[in-house]
Amino acid sequence: MKIVSFNANGLRSAANKGFLEWLPGLDADFVCIQETKAQEHQLRVPELLPPGYTAFFRDASTKKGYSGVGIYTRREPDEVITGLGWEPFDEEGRWLELRFGKLSVVSMYFPSGSSGDERQNFKFACMDWILPIFDAYLASGRDVVICGDWNIVHTRKDIRNWTSNQKNSGCLPQERAWLDLLFHDRGWVDSYRHLRPDGEDYTWWSQRGAARAKNVGWRIDYQVVTPSLRPRLKSCAIFPEPRFSDHAPYLVEYE
Repeated sequence: MKIVSFNANGLRSAANKGFLEWLPGLDADFVCIQETKAQEHQLRVPELLPPGYTAFFRDASTKKGYSGVGIYTRREPDEVITGLGWEPFDEEGRWLELRFGKLSVVSMYFPSGSSGDERQNFKFACMDWILPIFDAYLASGRDVVICGDWNIVHTRKDIRNWTSNQKNSGCLPQERAWLDLLFHDRGWVDSYRHLRPDGEDYTWWSQRGAARAKNVGWRIDYQVVTPSLRPRLKSCAIFPEPRFSDHAPYLVEYE
């Protein structure tokens, strides 16, 4: 089983740069997209529906052309879940879950706080609210893969400029401590870090200051899995080239 996670920074924009023509080469079973930046009727058109896949989307109802998540799947799901029960999060189009028996594949776009205090406080509120939900998923016995842009780096190896970003959203001590709770206390597994304990790869680069050319990046795109899937993690790859977005697609192969 192969799963791709990709923040497209506008799915139509990424498609115009060749993403959907490039995608078949990965032979993925699921492709989880974040930041579709469109309403569903704008995405459910032939040029954005790759052959062999069924598409599901959850767009933002609060602001058109904002946020939004999607999943391309080769299998028909048993159930589709488009929210977690809290309107401020759900209506921004941040959660899409497909269920196949006891397997859940999720595309999640976690809020960023980089635009200012109001959004950072919303991000903190989301962290507090969603933690018990993650606990419930662990307790359910389901095999869960949460793909997405989490907008938080975890360790020094996940960001080029560690020291200078300690006061910036995405690298704040409170945010990283929250990932400690998930990975160390709760037992959720960061697939990349499990497969590459010493890896220093990035999935996002600022569009300013030639950051990508200099590889001044952040690893904020994850596939986070339940402990039950840890033994099935086989390999992973990040694709910084070709450039379809300010993020790179992240592929994980599961046995």
